Amino acid sequence: MAFYESLGVSKRINAAAYYTALGGSIMSADVTAAMNDASKSFISMHDLQLKAGKKIAKLTKNEGAYITTGAGAAIALSILAFRTKGDINEIQRIIDGTAGPSEVIIQTGHRIPYDPAIRLAGSTIVTVGNAIQTFEYELESAINSKTTAIFYVAGAHLATPTLSLENVVSIALKYKVPVVVDAAAQLPPLSNLWHFTKECGADLVIFSGGKTLKGPASTGLILGKSAWIEAVRTNGAPFQRLARAFKVGKEEIAGIVTAVEQYVNLDHAAEFDGWERVINAWVNELSIIPKIKVLKEDLNEAGQPIPRVAIHFSSDIALEAVAALQELDPIVEVVHNFRNTIWLSADGLQKGEEKVVTEQVKKALAKLNL
Repeated sequence: MAFYESLGVSKRINAAAYYTALGGSIMSADVTAAMNDASKSFISMHDLQLKAGKKIAKLTKNEGAYITTGAGAAIALSILAFRTKGDINEIQRIIDGTAGPSEVIIQTGHRIPYDPAIRLAGSTIVTVGNAIQTFEYELESAINSKTTAIFYVAGAHLATPTLSLENVVSIALKYKVPVVVDAAAQLPPLSNLWHFTKECGADLVIFSGGKTLKGPASTGLILGKSAWIEAVRTNGAPFQRLARAFKVGKEEIAGIVTAVEQYVNLDHAAEFDGWERVINAWVNELSIIPKIKVLKEDLNEAGQPIPRVAIHFSSDIALEAVAALQELDPIVEVVHNFRNTIWLSADGLQKGEEKVVTEQVKKALAKLNL
């Protein structure tokens, strides 16, 4: 903590989620060692991206892989790949502003704060369906000569008002339109690394490198069909083209390759059991507080199968509870709904922090006379 202390930056305990605003995740010693080792040599970035991608593709059971500067950049790069198909003449037309119109279709239930990255690639967002439901004919009727791709956002929390990925892929194949899946936070389970592409038939899938994979926060992955991955590479750095701004460093490439290898070989059942023990202990300890309702939930805020604790208040004081936690040392970060609930998760904790979380939550609630 010497560096953060020198800047006056406060340490926080992450009982929320692997948010970019909290610095992503905490990397292992092996990941940081790989990054340090990579920092000591000059190499060809073209060669490094190709060979690192090949290794990640093998680890994730995909045809190809490309490392990006986060999942947001991966969205823009994927759309650029679909627009240009790797044709440098079409890439230049986009740069010059003379390329033809491009539309990307999204179901209303899949609109997320990160989809502006589609516009960054020069495409217009076309929304189909509504917040309650989407019909197949609505998706089909939106496809036309300007359609570049269909953007699908994965997550159990988004499934109710939308068509399934299998339905979307079936329609996309009929009209020869590629599908990209935003699965940035959809780990675990491990099988998701190949589920959306190999099992569901999507052309590309996007993951964050700095969340559950515990790689550098500034990394992301595009996995999928080798032809599209090559089109992504043709648009990206170190080429001096539109996506040159998304320049991933050699150190981050070393870090995410190591992180993916560690994640694939992790004992996921043991990790889950560890989360369960913490969550059950929190429920038991916090349930004795009379003025709150404490429940265990099986999915987190991104619809992942990661257990968490919900603390429900009888009035809209969630923001007051968060503010009270922010006044303590160390600060405990939680998820809230702006109204009457806060959530605690265990997957971002370091050893021993689970006890500190309950202590700080009790202190914060006591300030609110709970």
